[in-house]
Amino acid sequence: MANNLPQQGLLSIILHAHLPYVRHPEHDSFFEENWLFEAMTECYLPLIRVLDRLQEDNVDYRLTLSLSPTLISMLSDDLLQARYLKYLQSRLELAEKEIIRTQKQPEYQKLARLYRRFFRTSIATYRERYRGNLLAAFKKHQASGKLELITTAATHGFLPLLNVSETAVRNQINTGVATFKAAIGSAPTGFWLPECGYYPGLETALADAGIKYFFVESHGILDASAKPRYGVYAPIACSNGVAAFARDPESSRQVWSAEEGYPGDFDYREYYSDIGFERDLDYIAPYILDGLTRINTGIKYHRVTGGDQPKDIYNPRRARAKALMHARDFISKRQGQIERLSATMDAPPIIVAPYDAELFGHWWFEGTHWLECVLRLASENTQGVQLTHCGEYLRQQGAPQVATLAASTWGDQGYSSYWINEKNDWIYPLLHKAEQEMEKLAQDVQRLTLTPLQTRALNQAARSILLAQASDWPFILKSGTTIDYANKRITDHLARFNYLHDSFRKNRINERYLTALEIMDNIFPDIDFSDYNPSR
Repeated sequence: MANNLPQQGLLSIILHAHLPYVRHPEHDSFFEENWLFEAMTECYLPLIRVLDRLQEDNVDYRLTLSLSPTLISMLSDDLLQARYLKYLQSRLELAEKEIIRTQKQPEYQKLARLYRRFFRTSIATYRERYRGNLLAAFKKHQASGKLELITTAATHGFLPLLNVSETAVRNQINTGVATFKAAIGSAPTGFWLPECGYYPGLETALADAGIKYFFVESHGILDASAKPRYGVYAPIACSNGVAAFARDPESSRQVWSAEEGYPGDFDYREYYSDIGFERDLDYIAPYILDGLTRINTGIKYHRVTGGDQPKDIYNPRRARAKALMHARDFISKRQGQIERLSATMDAPPIIVAPYDAELFGHWWFEGTHWLECVLRLASENTQGVQLTHCGEYLRQQGAPQVATLAASTWGDQGYSSYWINEKNDWIYPLLHKAEQEMEKLAQDVQRLTLTPLQTRALNQAARSILLAQASDWPFILKSGTTIDYANKRITDHLARFNYLHDSFRKNRINERYLTALEIMDNIFPDIDFSDYNPSR
């Protein structure tokens, strides 16, 4: 579906949806699986309802959504789907219980009823409308030409620190693209670099995987080998033609900034005020982990409020009005920005606004409403802001300026310090050693006739390598949140690799144990260990 590009400028909004692979069939329930269930309830399902409403109203929007391969796998998993429905039903039951408890608190009861509607709607969307298949919903909207789906590396590995092995980088990229193709039915043309982590030469592996464009942090383009003619408001092409789009600092600051970003407004719902931590343990026990460990339930009664004063009760109507006001402010500021840029550019500027998808609805409860308002306002706008996809931009604007991009990430201080530091640097020698051993295995067996059991063991070893490489674990170790779990995930995946490696070398593969590992880590069903042979 083609757009007639305006004379002034374009806006491309990109949501990056990613969660680490967390799946524990060996337990009846598991705390970290709630990361997925909360994101599905508060972000992915509300986003799908936004897209459904836009389609019903024939709104001519454009939005790009990056679906990580780990998230794709979890959304397709039968075990997690069944557990998610159980999760939703327990939340609905808790909302019903809250309606009874707040009978003498009418303002709180009104919110309890809101949550009951919210969970009922979630169940209806998930179970009845899409029959547990959220990927089908995203594919439907991609088919309209208004939603563009792209992907990222297999397990969101931080590619600049995996680059001691070109094979490691290529397998992260190629496995990610293959997973997307198998699930979505088409090849992605765009690619989200995990943590926007770029190093010169990465574009070679991207091009080989069929990728046409990717995203970098602002200084990746601003510090390029040639001064960018249009700053961050036009893409730069690498020498092989793959294009890079840079994040716009101004539109990012309006949403992300702790000081001036929209989500911190006093009228919005307070994320950290949740009845899972506020009700008596006996009351809340059936709805928290193991009846003892307090967790978020999603039922929150207070607004941000501000300062150190007690939190005021949340007013959904006021919050939605504020979201509309902020959407209008966002579009107005993009208009002003485009007017300033257009005065100095002989091509329409493109403002690239990438965000973590989970901000919308999960961390910022009103975020999906804000996004819907932005998309509606931009589609109606005749004052110089037009929505586009980056792929659409490249098709219509022709070849960009060519330069060598600078190494960059969108992490703290703009480089790799958040993913390698005194809290997590121990990871990388272990990862690199395992990668080298995997490559040697793949080389050593290339002329051998392997039994099916040996092939299974090598493929499972390759899965363990990919899972150990996820950028989420060093991020968590640095941020200091669920440190014990992050440590366990890294050490477990490396231990599984080492066991499989040694079992293969000694020709003592325990099929029962291998089957258990395949059940626990059943991601990437079409993985081929021979891709780790660097001579292929």
